[in-house]
Parts: sequence; structure tokens; C-alpha cells
Amino acid sequence: MNTIAEVISPEKLLSHWQGHRNLTRRVIEAFPEKDFFEFSIGGMRTFSALTSEILAMGAPAMKGIVEKQETPFQEDSEHLTTKAAYLEKWDKATEQINYYWNQLKVEDFQETFNLFGYYNFPVIENILYLIDNEIHHRGQGYVYLRALGIEPPHFWER
Repeated sequence: MNTIAEVISPEKLLSHWQGHRNLTRRVIEAFPEKDFFEFSIGGMRTFSALTSEILAMGAPAMKGIVEKQETPFQEDSEHLTTKAAYLEKWDKATEQINYYWNQLKVEDFQETFNLFGYYNFPVIENILYLIDNEIHHRGQGYVYLRALGIEPPHFWER
């Protein structure tokens, strides 16, 4: 295959990713404020820390891909202290992802890009990595919510 469009259109892939982002947002919302910042199991990071990682990847990655800037990965230096602040930043990141996505051309998906100076793969593989990473961390959030006695959102309701 030469292009992503042979399997899925760029618009459908973005919709798929945004569906996952919508679901992850609902997982953030499901956490009690205190537990979002403090609860963990077995030494794993808190869900606020996992969310910080997701935020440090999605929009910055899309910006780097579009602007062809191989900037190193940096966890967010902002120290957000409320769940509401995380949700606000989440929504802004979603807008940024959409903004940069709309600047991609179909042929860009096959170009190799060294994302964060570490993931030297075709753009499509970098984007799939971003989606997979979010799903992985959201799964940790599901475990936390269940341990807290909270029913997480259904994973298929994106």
C-alpha cells in the first residue's frame, strides 16, 4: 500500500482518534478530584500523571509532524492542580490536533518523521503509536476506577 487512503481516509482516522480522546476525557471526568491526583496501584503513576503524558504527546506531536520539527519529548512543565484545568487543557489540545491534522496531505502519512527525536517511523505509524499509547494509559485509568468502586465509561461509546 502506498497511502493511508487505501485503507481508511485521513478524516476517518482523525474521527477514530478523537473518539478515543472523547472516551479518555470521560474517564478523567469519572475520577474523584482527590483520586485523580493521588490514587495509584502497584507503584503505577496516578491518572493525572498519565494524562499529563498523553497531553505532552498528542498536540505537540502533530505540531512537530506538520512543522517538521524534531523536538524532544517533554512532560508538561505546567503544574495543573485541578481536574478542571486538565479538562480545559485537554479540550485545547483537541483543537490543536484538529488544526494540525487539517494541514496534513495524504502523502505526508508515508513520510518518515523522527517524532520527539526517538520514534523514527512513517507519520502514520507515529500517529497509530499516539493512539495506542492513549488507549494503554486509559486502560490503567479503568483499573483505577474499578478499584475505587466506580463504573468506567463503556469502551465502545466513543
